[in-house]
Amino acid sequence: MAKAAEKHGGALNFEAAVGAAIPVIKTLREGLAGTGIDRVYGILNGTCNYILTRMEQEGLSFAECLKDAQRLGYAEANPSFDVDGHDTAQKLAILASLAFGTKVAQSAVYVEGISSIATEDLRAAADLGYRVKLLGVAVRTAKGIEQRVHPTMVPRSSSIAQVMGVTNAVTIDGDGIPPITLVGPGAGGAATASAVVADIADVARGIRANPFGRPISQLHDTKKAPMERHEGGYYIRLLARDFPGTAAAIATRLAEQKISIESIVQRHPNGGAAPATGKAVPVPVILITYATHEDAVRRALAAVQRDKVISGRPQVIRIEKN
Repeated sequence: MAKAAEKHGGALNFEAAVGAAIPVIKTLREGLAGTGIDRVYGILNGTCNYILTRMEQEGLSFAECLKDAQRLGYAEANPSFDVDGHDTAQKLAILASLAFGTKVAQSAVYVEGISSIATEDLRAAADLGYRVKLLGVAVRTAKGIEQRVHPTMVPRSSSIAQVMGVTNAVTIDGDGIPPITLVGPGAGGAATASAVVADIADVARGIRANPFGRPISQLHDTKKAPMERHEGGYYIRLLARDFPGTAAAIATRLAEQKISIESIVQRHPNGGAAPATGKAVPVPVILITYATHEDAVRRALAAVQRDKVISGRPQVIRIEKN
């Protein structure tokens, strides 16, 4: 469709496709046409942001918040497209194309949803100075354009962390300018209509722009960047078995992968009192790492599980710095 519009001198406007009333398409395509973009990321799905907000503020489970979101009409009867991250991935692919000149390809986006997030993670994030958001992130790296959607811890002092409820937000990091954050209603009839009318007004004024900011022939293919190459900080929550040597075993496995720990928090159940049954209860241990690689984290945690010093699966959430 974009190729046909370019060939025949027609207009193809799609502002409502991402962020509804937030003018992020026009900002990337026209307002920042002369600026090199390093990273674009944001909250692109109001359903997920609403659920995470309710979970954090009211201490509700994911299942409880999802049910309420469906009752209020924020989530579909089958909510998987939203909560599994696919809606965000489609929108991120459009933003990446505008920012980096890639062909729109959802298949190039690594995707995780929010169903694994527990209230314990949100409480721990608050204690550590973070807030959990489902982010879509497209970033220029030395190895190409990395596109990913997953639950992310962001500093509570950041602009994106202040965006609550069904609101959307997009932050753009460009060469020589401070980060730009656009915030507004990302869904709903009025918000969507506002974006559509703005596109119609541009067409009526005779404004024509390349749909993706450059000729279609200049858009390049992009492949899914292996998440194993991702580099950053990590939040890791483990249920450590209360046995002698458990802490040493975990520390050893992390050290083997050259993972450095920024902070560690151990949360004893019942304030540290022994359970009435007399049986040892797994102790939640929360680790925040310095920047490391995803494959190192995966190898270390796989080894910890083989050592049988933890119960269940580790919870891992990536950290996105300002």
